Amino acid sequence: MLIKNINIITFGKPNQILTNQNVWINKGKIVKISGSDEEIRDKDILDGNNRYLMPGNICAHTHFYGAFSRGMPIPGDPPTIFPEILEKLWWKLDKSLNFEEVYYSALVCLIDAIRHGTTALIDHHASPNAITGSLDRIADAVIQSGLRGVLCYEVTDRDGTEKAQRGIQENLRFIQQAKQNNYYDNHLSALFGLHASLTLSDHTLQSCREKNPDGIGFHIHAAEHVSDQSDSLNKSGKRVIERLHQHGILGSKTIVAHCVHINSDEMNLLAETKTWVTHQPRSNMNNAVGVSSVETMLERGVRVGMGNDGFSNAMWEEWKTAYLVHKLWNQDPRRMGADKVVEIAVYNNASLFNSFFDELKIGVVEEGADADLIIVDYQPITELTPDNLPWQIIFGFRDSMVKTTIVGGKLLMREGELLTIDEAEVSAQAQKVSKEVWGKYLNQF
Repeated sequence: MLIKNINIITFGKPNQILTNQNVWINKGKIVKISGSDEEIRDKDILDGNNRYLMPGNICAHTHFYGAFSRGMPIPGDPPTIFPEILEKLWWKLDKSLNFEEVYYSALVCLIDAIRHGTTALIDHHASPNAITGSLDRIADAVIQSGLRGVLCYEVTDRDGTEKAQRGIQENLRFIQQAKQNNYYDNHLSALFGLHASLTLSDHTLQSCREKNPDGIGFHIHAAEHVSDQSDSLNKSGKRVIERLHQHGILGSKTIVAHCVHINSDEMNLLAETKTWVTHQPRSNMNNAVGVSSVETMLERGVRVGMGNDGFSNAMWEEWKTAYLVHKLWNQDPRRMGADKVVEIAVYNNASLFNSFFDELKIGVVEEGADADLIIVDYQPITELTPDNLPWQIIFGFRDSMVKTTIVGGKLLMREGELLTIDEAEVSAQAQKVSKEVWGKYLNQF
């Protein structure tokens, strides 16, 4: 493929904005970037129409299984604190899913991702009544979509020992399957999923550590609410991050999501172990759990990325929320500059996602990188420079401006038309199965 007549936001280091360029793609990789008008033969030509070409967005923590919660009624009084939200909403919704519903909940999220320029996602799955093989159904959806994903199953003791063991085995099975399939041509990889410290016994944590193969990281929620800390102190006399470290959970390929309620010592421990933290500001606001000290963590050397916790895969919305909420929370307009948001959501997310594959380089537009790209119809009204780009994105970019989405050199959406998934058919089927999910959910009250 040749993409001609395009302006490029490279997100290299240093970042560059290149005008009037041509980009050659072969076998899924960018092989040449040039501003010259060379003669082109035997190429599929895509006219960029003087728009902007940039790396696809990455989501470092999401939950496909929660898609059918949209518009769903919660019987009785509204939950007042986060543990009630878990008990009344998420722990009943995930029990309502069968394998078909797992598949369609993933597909609708992947459609949302393609439309809004998110090309790689790290999912954290739960379906206690459909465990064994559930990751295969999500993998089927990811492969069908053409996007990239890292998958895991959320192990928890909240549904008993037998289901905890099945969750462990589902992780181990899929980890091995991903390796055997050579990570599905760099489209699928695996982590070992854990729910959170507050739903995991010492025995289960130790079992997961002993059974997890070397080189495979964990994916777990940590200190999202103060209840996680109080539970950990009651169980072990240690705070959450300390408890996870004691059981060998932390490490350079482990993701701990949220970390809203951690202290200075825990931050230092995360930095020392090179553990990843993901920030999900829209979810934290919605659950009223607080705002994590992201800037302090970055100063301490903690590696922080950005997810969405199951909110829409329009990741620029997450960027904008992060930019604003830290200012409000700290009552200081100097907090969380747009450059910090880009550091987290672009550079750190790319480093994290690439680490799960032996040969993958996404998150940058340069020769030799994988061609995971989006074309954005942004018309600057002021001078656009590498220095002011982060603020241009926060205040000017809209997800509706994404016109074309490409992964591994394959067109997934062209001029707003989805090419790998029949959106109308999937939406119709999703409406059907979601009614069944809602029925099963409501029957639990």
